[in-house]
Amino acid sequence: MPTELPYAADAEESLSFDELEVLKLQYQKELAQSHVTVQTKFNYAWGLVKSPQAEHQVEGVRLLQGAHSVSDNLPASRTRHYEVNVLMLSADIYRAEPGRRRECLYYLALGHYKMGNYEEARRFNALLLDKEPSNLQAQSLASLIDTRVTREGYIGMAIVGGLAALSTLALATIIRRASRK
Repeated sequence: MPTELPYAADAEESLSFDELEVLKLQYQKELAQSHVTVQTKFNYAWGLVKSPQAEHQVEGVRLLQGAHSVSDNLPASRTRHYEVNVLMLSADIYRAEPGRRRECLYYLALGHYKMGNYEEARRFNALLLDKEPSNLQAQSLASLIDTRVTREGYIGMAIVGGLAALSTLALATIIRRASRK
């Protein structure tokens, strides 16, 4: 089944500040009127997930998942590892608009990927691939997730290896100094 959605690499591009501001103002206007449409909420969440700013990504995922409380002032050190409660049935957009489910799954996966929550990204992307195995966008995102996990694994191994080498050198220096006395 062909998809009209962009490949995952294209989704890495963010909106301009002005474009995101338009979506934010529309969302806030409807929120003030106590009636936010699914389309407005999705558009704003979509723009936030695509943002390079971690706080925006967290908020975008929160909106897509229908979460009701998130601190907007998370410190940068905690934002990357922010844990979001994942209950698909509570996701307002997902539940209210069956036609948006594919997009919700994709942007939830993308949001978690950009926040560094790779297991959650894989989980949402796998749900999408279960529904649409030939979805090129989800396949592309799966590749990006795998590449990032592999890269971070290599970085972790290099750090551990470096620490082991430094520890060995320090121990050798201590032993050498102790044997000279």
